[in-house]
Amino acid sequence: MPASGIPKGEGAAVASVKRCDWAGDDPLMVAYHDDEWGVPSHDDRHLFEMLILEGAQAGLAWTTILRKREGYREAFEDFDVDRVARYTPARIERLLKNPAIVRNRVKVESAVLNARAVRAIRDDCGSLGRYLWSFTGGRPIVNQRNRLSDVPATSAESDAMSKALKARGCKFVGSTICYAFMQATGMVDDHLRDCWRWGNAQ
Repeated sequence: MPASGIPKGEGAAVASVKRCDWAGDDPLMVAYHDDEWGVPSHDDRHLFEMLILEGAQAGLAWTTILRKREGYREAFEDFDVDRVARYTPARIERLLKNPAIVRNRVKVESAVLNARAVRAIRDDCGSLGRYLWSFTGGRPIVNQRNRLSDVPATSAESDAMSKALKARGCKFVGSTICYAFMQATGMVDDHLRDCWRWGNAQ
């Protein structure tokens, strides 16, 4: 059972439940909204996965990334940081021929660069989770948004995270991407107040 209390995979069937507008009626998006988005994550592998996927999403619809998620997990060996950090130029060239992921050279190369940076962060700070959660004081920021238009694209916390990650050599970690990452991993709860998930993801 996810934190939601609705059995995983059955969220789309609960028509009477009020959700954030962006979830729409796509079963994949509804399940992501109900079971994952906004749920606090401290797992380093999951955090690395979401950092890479949010960067891959830049300029694309999130549904595109969700549909390719399993392809990414296979291509990047379930987002094992140590393995991805060792990817060679030849391995990158093979990835660029893989239709299961977004075949954008800059994004694929950035995933490898980010893995190397994340490995250094882990060595310096003990864990990626400890480092990233420090930008919110180690606890979720629960906002009170009434409309989708109330949700900002960035925040002071995402600005700080972006600046720090860039200083460590990460790519595709602009403040907008960092804010989306913080929403996705529960560092920020931006479910709308009339959504059944608001304040319920902790």
